[in-house]
Amino acid sequence: MNHAKLSRRTLLKGLGSVTVGLPLLEEMLTAAPPDPRAEIPARAFNVFFGLGIPAPLQSEGFDGVLEPLQPLADKLLILRNVDQIRCDESGINAHFDGASGAFTAEPPNGEAKSGGPSLDQVVRAGCYPDGLPGNLPPSLVAGTFFRRSRVSRYVHSYNVDGTVAAAMQEKPRDLFDRIFGQLEYGDGQSEERTERLKRSVLDSVIEQYQRFTGPLSPLGSASKSRLNDHLDRIRELEQRAYESSDRIEGAPPLPPRSQLAHGGRADPGGEGIDMKLDDLVEEWRLMAELYALAIKMDRARFGAITFLAAGERLRVTGDYHYGGRKIYTFDDAAQLGASGSQGCSHEWWHQFNEKKTNEQLRAHAHMKMREVAYFLQLLDDSESLEANGRSILENSLFTVSTESGDGRHSNVKRELSGVFHALTGAEGRFKTGQIMDVSAEGLDVYNTMIAAMGAKGKLGPDDREFQAIDAIRA
Repeated sequence: MNHAKLSRRTLLKGLGSVTVGLPLLEEMLTAAPPDPRAEIPARAFNVFFGLGIPAPLQSEGFDGVLEPLQPLADKLLILRNVDQIRCDESGINAHFDGASGAFTAEPPNGEAKSGGPSLDQVVRAGCYPDGLPGNLPPSLVAGTFFRRSRVSRYVHSYNVDGTVAAAMQEKPRDLFDRIFGQLEYGDGQSEERTERLKRSVLDSVIEQYQRFTGPLSPLGSASKSRLNDHLDRIRELEQRAYESSDRIEGAPPLPPRSQLAHGGRADPGGEGIDMKLDDLVEEWRLMAELYALAIKMDRARFGAITFLAAGERLRVTGDYHYGGRKIYTFDDAAQLGASGSQGCSHEWWHQFNEKKTNEQLRAHAHMKMREVAYFLQLLDDSESLEANGRSILENSLFTVSTESGDGRHSNVKRELSGVFHALTGAEGRFKTGQIMDVSAEGLDVYNTMIAAMGAKGKLGPDDREFQAIDAIRA
């Protein structure tokens, strides 16, 4: 059966600033094969995880802590021997310096600014010099993190002047509101919070929903079913995000209210907090799903998402499983025989020794890769396919990095050399499916990525000669 052709960017639009994007439906595609020349929006996102992966462990490839990335191996270019030494600021350790240099390749400029823009923002300015179309937010910054001292520990998207590109959204409810905008109804007045909890963002698109699913809909039965599933998913995420006992009729049961600390409570004097692994993963995955939904709905094209701040100070407990097998039982404080900051997981990095098994560090690093992979895979599913036949993950520039290539503070060169990086193909611009030893400065790697994206800007000092790393380009 033939159906009316719909634009790939077709949207359900509600009142006020609410926009609910449609998934890719069969009516949005022509009968012809996917067009590799189809216009795909430029996107760039920085994905940060705390503490890093010691360079010797990176050399093990997917046989070690990188195992959870293996299902995405053909979609990633993993880079080893990336040098971030220039990010060192005398007297400050790599938790701060390295985190500041992640995606900027520059040392910090005080405790609240980076030393320059991040690569996602240079790409944004270069690809959209007149600003993003419509009412798209310029950037989306979010994450689950717990070490709060110094902004660059947890924020990883920066404007040209080094200021943060967008406010950090660390609570699921706040991230949901950032994605969908503030609800406004017929009188033009925003709802109060008490009213907001009784209604759904989907209430504002009910007329459009009825048109797309009714007897005069241009959609076929398969697409109608998919649209229903899509809107049910939005409602489910909304319910989970709002942590409320007030339920929308017919909505799925709510999980328990989040017990995780936020704000200053998440970093009490730098001494760390107790964290059950299941609680950490539950909240991170909700944040990851919301962030991925924003990208799928074209509500975000640039920004950063953080899984655990640089120098994270958590005393983690709980069984960790992957691939149907138990990897490890976390009990940081007991295993370290210490309390406070000395009983936190970051101590395993300070104790790293390439001549030992580093069992605890390996388990933590493996877990971080599992959660990074979880986020990336959300953008490589059937709902993420675009008109050129590739997924959003393949079409966008996702850069994954961290703060440290070692973890021991006794040697800056060792600590800021070999910092883990991985990137996606960005519509075929980079050589995915490889683990590559680049032996290059991060600044040159980033500037090569920016040039490949067609942006004219660059990072670093104006008078520094740019050394292109052509090996990473397809």
